[in-house]
Amino acid sequence: MIEASCHCGNVRITVDEAPPTLTSCNCSVCRRNGGLWAYYAPTQVTVSGDTVAYVQGDRMLELRHCGTCGCVTHWNPVDPAGTRMGVNARMMAPEIVAAARIRHFDGADTWEFLD
Repeated sequence: MIEASCHCGNVRITVDEAPPTLTSCNCSVCRRNGGLWAYYAPTQVTVSGDTVAYVQGDRMLELRHCGTCGCVTHWNPVDPAGTRMGVNARMMAPEIVAAARIRHFDGADTWEFLD
């Protein structure tokens, strides 16, 4: 069981297992919020605490952040039938991030992995 939390501890996230791979995206939102994304099925993730949603662009994702400290914690698909969500691994312990492979995704231009 892996636990993650925002800076103030208001938002807590639990996942069953550590992510083997993380994605660093350079799109206009991710490069500004510094997200490092671990992907899970929504059924694998438990989120507690109050978050605020930000939906932009193609309106496919709800980017969620803590309403108290502002940390971006995760994103959900807008479509409730979505099968994948992202957890910001920066909310996890540093050793979890250090053990994962980080892939770089060009979300700003080509929509391809750069590695």
